[in-house]
Formats: sequence, C-alpha cells, structure tokens
Amino acid sequence: MKLGLRERLFFVSAGVLLVGALVIDVGLGRALSRGREADLLEEAKTRASLVALQAEDADLGDVDLADALADTLGARASARVTLFDARGRIVGDSSFDPSAIRELPSGAPDSDAHATEPGDAARRFSTSSQETRVFASHPILRAGAVVGVARVGLPTDALDAVRSKVDVVVLLIALAGLVVAGILSTLAARLATQGVRELAILGRRLAGGDLDARPRPTGEDELADLGRSLDQLALGLRSTLKELVGERDLLSGILTSMREGVLVVDPDGKVAIINPAMREMLLVSGDVIGKMTLEVIRDTALVDLLDAARRHPEQPAQGEIEVLGLKPRRFLVRAELLDVEPGGVLVVFYDVTDLRRLESLRRDFVANASHELRTPVTLVRSAAETVVSIPERDGEARERFLGIIVRNAERLQTLIDDLLDLSKIEARELDLAADPVDLRVLAERVVSLLAEPAARTATRVVVAIADDAPRPSADARALEQILMNLADNAIKYCPGRTVTVRASRRGDAVAIEVADDGPGIEPQHLQRLFERFYRVDTGRSRQLGGTGLGLSIVKHLAEAMGGSADVESEVGVGTTFRIELPIDRMSSRPPPAAEAADATV
Repeated sequence: MKLGLRERLFFVSAGVLLVGALVIDVGLGRALSRGREADLLEEAKTRASLVALQAEDADLGDVDLADALADTLGARASARVTLFDARGRIVGDSSFDPSAIRELPSGAPDSDAHATEPGDAARRFSTSSQETRVFASHPILRAGAVVGVARVGLPTDALDAVRSKVDVVVLLIALAGLVVAGILSTLAARLATQGVRELAILGRRLAGGDLDARPRPTGEDELADLGRSLDQLALGLRSTLKELVGERDLLSGILTSMREGVLVVDPDGKVAIINPAMREMLLVSGDVIGKMTLEVIRDTALVDLLDAARRHPEQPAQGEIEVLGLKPRRFLVRAELLDVEPGGVLVVFYDVTDLRRLESLRRDFVANASHELRTPVTLVRSAAETVVSIPERDGEARERFLGIIVRNAERLQTLIDDLLDLSKIEARELDLAADPVDLRVLAERVVSLLAEPAARTATRVVVAIADDAPRPSADARALEQILMNLADNAIKYCPGRTVTVRASRRGDAVAIEVADDGPGIEPQHLQRLFERFYRVDTGRSRQLGGTGLGLSIVKHLAEAMGGSADVESEVGVGTTFRIELPIDRMSSRPPPAAEAADATV
C-alpha cells in the first residue's frame, strides 16, 4: 500500500506519541509506586510501634489471649497484626485462628521475631491468596527487655490503584495526542504538499515539452531551493534542446540537399536513416526505417561491403554495385563504421550511372571513329600505292584509282567536318541565333539543293508547308543543316519513294517533320538512332557515304536551339523524324489587316 505524506506524518507522530506515553507511563508509574511504597512502609512502622506499645502487658505465652489481642489490634490498626514471643514463634495473628496457629510446626519461628530495633526486618510478604502487603516489625519491651515482636502488614491496593490511575491518565493523553497528531499531520501535509504539488505539475509540464513553464519560488526553504533548481533545469533543457534542434535541422538540411545518397544502418543491419536523394535513386516510397538493408536494396554486394566495414573499422570499405529494376543504376558505394554508434555503418552512394555510360560512349566513340577513319585512310593509301605502281601509259587505271583517292578523301573531310561540328555543338561554341525562320522558304531551298541526288534515286521530295505556318525561333543555318541531313538520309535510304517535309503547331512549339514511305526501321533500333556512329545497316550506310554522325548532329542542334528531336517508324509503312522548336511569339501574331480580313470572312 502506498502511503501519502499525510499518512506518513501521522504514523511518525503517532509513533513518537506512543513511545513517549509508554516511557511516561513506565517512569511515572515506578516513581509513584516507589513513593507510595515508602509512605506505606513509614505508616507500617508507625503502626507497628503502636501495636508493640499496646502489647507490652500482654501474656504472649497464652496463644488464645495473644491471638485475641492480635485480632483486636489488627482491627484498630486496619492492618494485619502478627505477634511473636521472645523465641520467635507466632503466638497471635489477626488473619488466623488460634487452632491454625497451634498447628504450625514448632510455633513457625520467623526472622521478624528476632528484630530488636524499631522498624527492623520491614519487607514484602505474599500470602497464599496472592495478597501483597508491606510489613514492618517492632520489638515488644517490658521493663527494658524484649519479650516479643509485633509485626504490622498493610495491603498494597493503594499502590495498584495509583498505577491504574496513571495508566488511565497516560492512555487518555495518548488518545488526545493521536487526535492532535492526526489534525496537525493533515495541516502539515497540506501546507507541505501545496508547494510540492505545484512543483510536480511544473515538472510534468517540463517533461511534456513545455519549457516556457517557470516556477515562482519565494522564501528560503527547501521548496524554494527546489523551485530554483527546476528553473535552472528548465533553462538548461531549453538551451540544450535548442542546440539539438539546430543540429538536427542542420543535419536534415545537409542530408536533404546532398545529391549523394546517404544510408545509415544500425548494428542489426536495419535502415536507421535514408535521405531523399537515396529514395529518389532507388525509387523507394513509404516507410523503410527499421527494415533490413537487403529488403530495400536487393544486392548481396552491399551486404558484403557492410560486413567488410565492420571487420576493418580502421578503413572505409568501397566498391561498386548495380541495382536493377525500373530504373537501373550503378553506384559507387563507400561504407564507414560510425564511432557514435558501435556497430552502425554510414553508407554513401555516388550515382556513377551517367559517368559509366559516358565512359562507355567515349570508348565506343574512339573505337567507332578509329574504325570509320581506318577504312577511307586504308583505301586512300592502297589506291595511292597502286597509282605509284601503275605505268604511265595506263591512264585509265590511274584515273580510276585517283577517283578512289578523291572519294575517300572527301569522305574523310566530311567525317572530320561532322566531328568538328558535333564537338562545337556539344561544347556550345556555336553562336546560334534565335530569329523567326520562314519554314517554307527554308524547306524549298533544301529541296533544291538535294534535287540532283533525288533525281538520281528517282525519289520525290514534297514540301507541304503552308505560307502562314507558324515560324520557329531558331538559327536559319542550323535549321537548314537539320533539314538537309534528314532529307538527305530519306533520299539515300528510301530510293524511289516519296519524302514529305511538313510543319504544324503543337502548343507553344512548331513540329517540323520529314517523313517517308520507305521500308521503315525495326523498333529495337529506334532508341539508338541518334547515337554517334550508330547505323541500322552498317554496310549500306558506308556504301552510301554516310558517316553515322548526321542524326547525332540533328539532335544536338535541335536541343541547342531549345527544342527536341524524335523519331517514329513502322516497318513496311515508313519513318517520320520530328523536330520541335519553340514558336517565335512576335511572328506568330497575324497583322491587323489579316485579322480584319479573317473577321470579314
């Protein structure tokens, strides 16, 4: 059972009162008993002397006379009177009959019978009835000689009565003290707990996070000291909490703004912290805190890195992992053991997907460029060596091999020019204008430039662009190169078919399309058509003089002018290359006269 402050004060007070009452009862009872016993003893001595004086002339040899005298004197003295002869034998007693005295063996000698001084041999004597008395004896003198002894016994009932009264008084005082103690303990508990209760309420508010709560200590007692201590504690907690919140916000801000993925794994291998960049990299949604690392990132290589970091805490573990799924990624992972949490591991993920892709593209580019350059260089060299060895009189053979040299030299020149153009576009070194371009005029000029190769392959090129078509904001020369590359490809790869150049508005952009009704392109090639040196039919492309860089230049030029490039194709139906460029706002507004004419119509 839990005791409150009031109950504890009451029990302490009651215990003190009871102990005090017991001590008082015992001490006072003994003191009163001793005093009263001394008084009874003095009174017994006085009565014994008077009885001895009355018995001086009595015949102590006659038991009947002595016993009758003892009865008479006992009644007068209101006490038990016993008479002894000179030999110490009982000859009379106010409490016994003569016949009982005669039956005593040899007269029942007693030590009191030999008392020679007044009050000698005073002692307590218990009878068979358990009656307690105080005895005093006095010698009986006759003519100066001791002829016997008179003994008087007074009952101690008065002593017991005094003791009982003391017990009753002490008990009443103790009961009254208990009542007073209950009242005082209640008042004391109420006064004491009033301040304690306020401090307890304050403590609960502080524990609940209300650090603005403040005690108002007054006075110099212990509760005031406790209140001041709580005030200092609240100030310290507020300052510490402010620092912790600041550090938490700073850490959260750093983790949120980091482009690298951060993962903190606890000693049990469960996710403790994951930042937004990591969620975005892994396409993780929902709450993953508390899940096993392998549930979030299904790659055993990461588990091996974590184990390596724990086995060798002196140096971080590092390696690359590849995560498959809807968004395959490749990460450079660095795992390091945390000092603040034994067994915890800090894992930082660097997304190297694009870097590895670029490295792969660079390797492919070097390999493709070397391959593309090797063929014409080899042909030029072979043809030149052949020309050197041909006799001067064989002019026809010389001309044929010189033609090979010229064609491959031109191919080398075209390839180098395309590479330089592509490099300038990617480096943003081209100064591209953003002027309104008349698409119909530009498309007709491109078609006229390609008239000869179109006629040679019996290909029909159609410009289906209206005079009032929206004008894109673009660089005229760059847009001409785009149309030239797309139309030239269509003429080369779709001989005898129809190539159509058209334009239409799509929201805030102009869609320029170069479409053909040729054999089309298989779907697996569409995603890679704009890559450098990528060819659907490698042999035919080289035969037709293609460098494999035309479509890549088209895409980069379109993006440099704020647009985009795309392709759609269906095998057996045809292919459509689409370039979308932003519309020039000023040129897209019709003149006032035209607006009036339209309105009239």
